[in-house]
Amino acid sequence: MQCRLSPSHDVVIAGAGPVGLFLACELRLFGLSVIVLEQADDPHSPLKRLPFGMRGLSAPTLEAFHRRGLLDAVTDAQRANDASGATHAASHWMQQARRPAGHFAGIPFFHEDVDASRWSHRLPSPAGTSLMVTLESLESVLEARAVGMGAEIRRGVTVEGFEQTDDEVIVRSADEAFRGSWLVGCDGGRSIVRKAGSFEFTGTPPEFTGYSLDVELEQPDMLRTGRTYTPTGMYTYARPGTIAMVDFDGGAFHRTQPVTLDHVQSVLRRVSGVDVTLTALKLASTWTDRASQAAAYRHGRVLLAGDAAHIHSPLGGQGLNLGLGDAMNLGWKLAATLRDNAPATLIDSYQRERHPVGAQVLDWSRAQVSLMRPAPASRALEAILRDLIDTRDGATYFAERVWGVSLRYDLGSNHPLVGRSVPDFELADGTKVGALLRAGKGLWLDFAPDAPWRELASRWHSRVTYVASTVVKGLGVSAVLVRPDGVVAWVAEDGSGVIEAAQVASLWFG
Repeated sequence: MQCRLSPSHDVVIAGAGPVGLFLACELRLFGLSVIVLEQADDPHSPLKRLPFGMRGLSAPTLEAFHRRGLLDAVTDAQRANDASGATHAASHWMQQARRPAGHFAGIPFFHEDVDASRWSHRLPSPAGTSLMVTLESLESVLEARAVGMGAEIRRGVTVEGFEQTDDEVIVRSADEAFRGSWLVGCDGGRSIVRKAGSFEFTGTPPEFTGYSLDVELEQPDMLRTGRTYTPTGMYTYARPGTIAMVDFDGGAFHRTQPVTLDHVQSVLRRVSGVDVTLTALKLASTWTDRASQAAAYRHGRVLLAGDAAHIHSPLGGQGLNLGLGDAMNLGWKLAATLRDNAPATLIDSYQRERHPVGAQVLDWSRAQVSLMRPAPASRALEAILRDLIDTRDGATYFAERVWGVSLRYDLGSNHPLVGRSVPDFELADGTKVGALLRAGKGLWLDFAPDAPWRELASRWHSRVTYVASTVVKGLGVSAVLVRPDGVVAWVAEDGSGVIEAAQVASLWFG
């Protein structure tokens, strides 16, 4: 039977998780027509709520939300979702006398040990460096924004495949086909788009099966609370019955059999070394530390983002931020390609910039697994690393990585600001740079008293907002060119460099 063909859109997005929804918001900001196809009929799931749905948003994500006017909505939604204060109770490592700022393989580092003064490229910002949210509250905000901006979201639609030509992609479901100039797979770790597009997807196999459990125990006090390493694995426990554990079985149990009460009890007894008895299994999910990445994020008119492009263990909670970073990087480039006939080098820069970031996160995940192995060498290495993390240098380094403040793209310049997130400069009238990026245009900031860059910047007036002003703290620069995603593309420390400025502006804005 022939599928009915829906009207064409600029972009078809497969997957209505946070990455697909945020990308839809970005594309609508630039005026593209967008349809999002989601397999699940219902966006709600117990795994998106406390205790298992809690995620930490890092600095790049918070900055992106702030620059698009989403941060207050995300924060308010989480407050409403967590009026009882259950967020902190859900994270065992938050139940400590000192104020935890994050962890590496369960080894915490603390706010008072982090020396933020070393990050000379940053200025105070409403975005902050970290925020705990549930997936449910985050998705509700992003979906409301996407729909409010005019994106179409179709639930209960399973992508079964696609065909592409030089001009369009036709995406097939069971009884309907969807046409788009581009297709973006944001459909998770088992991405149908990735598989149908024959994207090479390689990496390292799993070492363990991880379990996230909500159970009832006959004697809840028998298990030690917090994170515990054992001769056979690792588990964390928060009363009355929230358990996460890893069983180093090579990932053999993940999605191969039903997760039953008897099985969970057997694994928990083996991993914990405690003869506990479970009386009820209320919720269970499995996962692994498999780490794989697509060799290319683009084939023709098909792109990958989020878990469709890279998967790894949830250790450290960096996967969500990685995917949202993909969306922020890709959205404006795809829009410029469609609307402004940008050269292929622009859309190709998505792969060039985001692939190394993904590879680094995968290695970060693998390094944590190496400390969790039930082996004397791992315990010895853990003890050494724990001592290092407990120093000011160590805590600052791990904060840089976990909070994402060390993120920098290689844009061919040695200046410490180029390739980084633009500092939240405060202008003479009190306006801060974050608010100037709401419209999705680039920014040309001119801090010099005689505004020497006005004439040159006017060449790109339709795509770049020019702002001439003195600045409260200029970090030694006199002009800054900022991409629509908030990344610094060029800086001037004086009035020279006209040719270089013009070349960089032409590269990003045509």
